[in-house]
Amino acid sequence: MEASDIIIVGLDIGTTKIAAIVGRRNEYGKIEILGSGKTESIGVKRGVVSNIENTVQSIKKAIEEAESKSNVKIDYVNVGIAGQHIKSLQHRGIIIRKNIDDEINQKDVDDLLESMRNLNMSPGEEIIDVIPQEYIIDGEAGIREPVGMLGNSLEANFHIIIGQTTAAKNIFKCVRKSNLDIVDLILEPIASAKAVLSEEEKEAGVALVDIGGGTTDVAIFHDGIIRHTAVIPFGGDVVTEDVKEGCSIIKKHAEELKVKFGSALASENKEEEVVAIPGLRGRPPKEITLKNLASIIQARIEEIIEHVYFEIKNSGYENKLIAGIVLTGGGALLKHFAQLTEFMTGMDTRIGYPNEHLAEGTPEELASPTYSTGIGLVIEGFERYDFENRDTSNNEQQQEQTKPLHKNDKSFFQKIQDFFDNENEDLK
Repeated sequence: MEASDIIIVGLDIGTTKIAAIVGRRNEYGKIEILGSGKTESIGVKRGVVSNIENTVQSIKKAIEEAESKSNVKIDYVNVGIAGQHIKSLQHRGIIIRKNIDDEINQKDVDDLLESMRNLNMSPGEEIIDVIPQEYIIDGEAGIREPVGMLGNSLEANFHIIIGQTTAAKNIFKCVRKSNLDIVDLILEPIASAKAVLSEEEKEAGVALVDIGGGTTDVAIFHDGIIRHTAVIPFGGDVVTEDVKEGCSIIKKHAEELKVKFGSALASENKEEEVVAIPGLRGRPPKEITLKNLASIIQARIEEIIEHVYFEIKNSGYENKLIAGIVLTGGGALLKHFAQLTEFMTGMDTRIGYPNEHLAEGTPEELASPTYSTGIGLVIEGFERYDFENRDTSNNEQQQEQTKPLHKNDKSFFQKIQDFFDNENEDLK
């Protein structure tokens, strides 16, 4: 079937919002957004599901809106995962080939990948994703594509994403109870990176920083390879809480203040600039100076940047990131965030928008850092679909939406799928 017939849906289950993005590729390889849905996230804290039923209701609302706008019945979704339980490690794997006269084939690569998925983790933890960084054939490093080459030993360096079993299962449970199936579970900073980073930036070296409501996600690239990922367990919500406490106002007004008048640099605001907040139940309005507001915000943003910079230094690539830092996510829209980041880190910083991958005519609202993760989930979904179907004829691919990819290895993803399938059978 035609590439334009394939539809992929990204589901971003965030702390402040749940967003569904329905996309397909046009003839130029750009993503056309057929429809989207967004609703307030109730039941997720710091990227982790804390209330199943509330999360299910929020997912259903976002999906219903996306279905209405796109005129597409949504059955399958690519889901983002984040949260403070996420961590990563580097690992090297090796296989010794039996027949060195035969070219290395895709099965050899898949066998090596499967061996990484079967590594033993600590109790309560599972491997969520395994990302090859580079391959080594008979000691020769720096190989990006080993298929077709000759060699006795095939090694690879892997970036392995680890998460709590229960946290991932709760995501699956929420999605299943929303009458949806998961195609793939994708680490959110990797999805966001797909949406806002260029290949040149990843080659040069860059740190992607996605500031969400509950978490701040970091992904570091160098030589086109993912080198480090981290999830910092706070984001824009703590800034709102600080404004609420510091100004003695309700949370709703604190969020509005932050979004409309907030700044990450107190020095950019004057003492005489004042905003009035409506009083509660007939009380007089409360006046707040924008300089005081910015001082409260700046203190917390500095803390977030310090944590980000720690992760950059911890990665070992601090002095190799020629393309600097790219900020994205809803939190990146805070005024002067990029300037403060540059001042504190000494690194070039820009705001990342997902425009490059979107087709002409995409509504400006969707081409925003707020939707970087959701759009990235669609982009990553297409890339994984292409990879899985690289050797399959079009005649065998007769579905509109991509369906779960049942791989031969018992990955964590497949184990959870089996768990819920068996649970459903028991209920029949």
